[in-house]
Amino acid sequence: MKRKLTGLTAAAVASLLLFTGCSQGAQGGGSAEGDGKSITLWLAGGDTPDELRDYLKTEFKDKTGATLKIEEQGWGDVVTKLTTALPDANNTPDVAEIGNTQSPTFTNVGAFLDISDMKDELGGDDLIPSFVEVGEVDGKNYTLPYYFGSRYMFYRKDVWDAAGVALPKTLAEFNSAVTAITEKNPKGIDKFSGFYLGGQDWRDGISWIFANGGEIAELKDGKWVATLDSPEAITGLEQLQAIYRTASNAPNDAKDANQYQFLNDSDQVKDEDGEVTDDLSLAAATIMAPGWAHWSIGDLVTGEDGEPAREWNDDVFGTFVLPGNDGEPAPVFAGGSNIGISAKSKEPELAKELLRIIYSEDYQTMLGKNGLGPANQAYASSLGDDQFAKALIESAANSKLTPAAPGWAAVEAKNVMEGFFAKIRDAEDLEKLAKDTNAELDALLNQK
Repeated sequence: MKRKLTGLTAAAVASLLLFTGCSQGAQGGGSAEGDGKSITLWLAGGDTPDELRDYLKTEFKDKTGATLKIEEQGWGDVVTKLTTALPDANNTPDVAEIGNTQSPTFTNVGAFLDISDMKDELGGDDLIPSFVEVGEVDGKNYTLPYYFGSRYMFYRKDVWDAAGVALPKTLAEFNSAVTAITEKNPKGIDKFSGFYLGGQDWRDGISWIFANGGEIAELKDGKWVATLDSPEAITGLEQLQAIYRTASNAPNDAKDANQYQFLNDSDQVKDEDGEVTDDLSLAAATIMAPGWAHWSIGDLVTGEDGEPAREWNDDVFGTFVLPGNDGEPAPVFAGGSNIGISAKSKEPELAKELLRIIYSEDYQTMLGKNGLGPANQAYASSLGDDQFAKALIESAANSKLTPAAPGWAAVEAKNVMEGFFAKIRDAEDLEKLAKDTNAELDALLNQK
């Protein structure tokens, strides 16, 4: 969704090994009778609204008599904090939210409780399959999906219309369309991109590899092996290289952050203190971003609080799902979170009661009404029926995650994928680049 976890530091990865001596799913004592007791839930970032937090506290108190404490951890340091806290029975959160791509690192070292016996009760086959997969180890469930987001296209209708280019129905048509728009550049914009794709934006760019049947890595004979040099992956890389060279003027060091700003007529870049560091103007006809980006796209207006805000304008802006080769939605990278019970929790039964509330119809529906894709797909209709909800649901139908490899956090810590994608535009030998990157991945994927 609207955030990205930083990678684990080497020290953090090393400290996770503290879990290795623990059996997966070791349980502490405790009871669902909670009078006078309390448990702690760690939520990552501010995506879960106060209304939902209050609901969890109230429902938990009503059902168990115990108190639920909710603590918010920043996305930038939640992994490091969990690495320190989860092995410590006196300081561990009882239940914790974790980014989906980081889940395998923790589940593979015994950080979370085995909740396989609860899966059916909490949603079973209606839970998002790809998120369930990254929370599994040897067929057992240690984390389950909390909520999902997905990526789709936001575009300038006025620019596409001025260029005389129709919306694409296949991936090949999309690739041709954004190239044609770049060449025509109907508004005469300097460094204009028909499709703004950052050189290091692998979370969006990986869709072209997926769409052609390629994978980052596959599990073979019990070991994860990188496969970026497969014929299918190479086809995707060739398409990406063409886009980088003919349709995108995004810098080679640009990542998947705030690309929506280039779709607005004007915008500003601000630092962490809110100080303006750069002024921007319209520079792209199309961007790819998670669904939450629509709140940051539109005409500049004054909000009810007197602060600048964005108001979506259907005459200027539009959305569509990236089509695959067959015209169906292309596989895109799924954002979102998983959630699990700490293996060191002193109150595992109370923690399980909290999961029952989180996976209830009432709470899942509340997630959807607040724009967060519910973990249980049976409640996806709660997202609504506007164009953003429709695009989110459609794009998520074929979404994918990174490999459920124990060493994936180390891959992110070393920015392997960012380095790989940054070289695609100028690579003279894509197959060699893929094989070199495979070697980097193979050295990390199976680390525990």
